[in-house]
Amino acid sequence: MSAPENEDAPENVRSESDDAVAGAVEPAAADDAATSADDELQKLQTENEELKDRVLRIQAELENFRRRTQKEALDGMKYQSLPLIRDILPGIDNLKRAADAAEQSGDTQNLVDGIKMVSQQLYHALKAHSAEQINPEGQTFDPNLHEALSQVPSAEHEPMTVCQVVEVGYRIDDRMIRPAKVIVTCAPPQAAEPVPED
Repeated sequence: MSAPENEDAPENVRSESDDAVAGAVEPAAADDAATSADDELQKLQTENEELKDRVLRIQAELENFRRRTQKEALDGMKYQSLPLIRDILPGIDNLKRAADAAEQSGDTQNLVDGIKMVSQQLYHALKAHSAEQINPEGQTFDPNLHEALSQVPSAEHEPMTVCQVVEVGYRIDDRMIRPAKVIVTCAPPQAAEPVPED
């Protein structure tokens, strides 16, 4: 009976040694897995922090861009008439010079010539800023472009024809700045027919 016991003994020894080897291998694998998980977690946390930092930087850049464009828009509205004013100032200066020259010399013709010159200068300044003049004399009245101040009877012109321009109008492209103020014609009154007597 000792033989069977001896047979069992080596098996027991072998299985215990196998368990010891397996036990030694398992903790090492668990340590590697834990280290790998820690490394992966650390890597993800670092990546997360970088992404948060990038998002904060982009938000700050967008806010700065929004503020800058808002300031530029406000400045654009505030100073939009600056080029026009620069172009009109020489005309105002020339008008003052013409008035001063006429006052010193007593010659009104110089004043008239100076005013005409300044008028042309101001017109050219407006034209340089895309303002188109509306001078509809002789044209058919258009309520979109003209403002009728009065009507005068006329046998020479068709009714609703602009016979006099009191103030020229101005527009930029299709937008009206100011309609032309005009006097238009109407049909002349008919002579009253005599009433037949009974």
